[in-house]
Amino acid sequence: MNNPQPSALTSFIEASKPRDVSDPTLHQHALAAQVLYNLQFQHDWTSLQIHTQSPTDHQPLPKPLVSGLPPRRVYVHPDEQIEMLKHNIQEKDIPVEREWVLPTHLREKWSLRKFADVFDGITEVPLAGKMGDQEKPEDGTRPDQARSRRGGKRLLLATVGDDSTIVYYVVHDGIVKPRQN
Repeated sequence: MNNPQPSALTSFIEASKPRDVSDPTLHQHALAAQVLYNLQFQHDWTSLQIHTQSPTDHQPLPKPLVSGLPPRRVYVHPDEQIEMLKHNIQEKDIPVEREWVLPTHLREKWSLRKFADVFDGITEVPLAGKMGDQEKPEDGTRPDQARSRRGGKRLLLATVGDDSTIVYYVVHDGIVKPRQN
């Protein structure tokens, strides 16, 4: 009897497996690949990549992170929102920003300390492109130059359920004033 063909997602995860990763962290890479696949094929993100090292000190990140460009802005800072209203600027006219995504499983237990460890290892804006082991920003700045955006560091927490459903939450490093409604 013939074995069924693996699904497109299974094939994608299998092809995304890094060869230099130990077995205990292999499931984390598979989770990151699953989130990347969902962002690319369900949410139309582009320029996606998986990061395993901190762009600040090149140490291993607590978990693999995904970064990419969403089709539209994920978050608009309240101060930007006020400026947009004053100048009659539409949200579609604002350029998208590269975003960090933290893949997690629903059964994982997260503490403030774990989130702080992740935020300590990232920059405000993810760097894109590869140049050897160094990250190369798309805007021509050097990798060690910090870029900033209003509201400080943030990421999307991608929580994968047992049925493969993925939900996304915006998480900030610290307190951010609420949006205007």
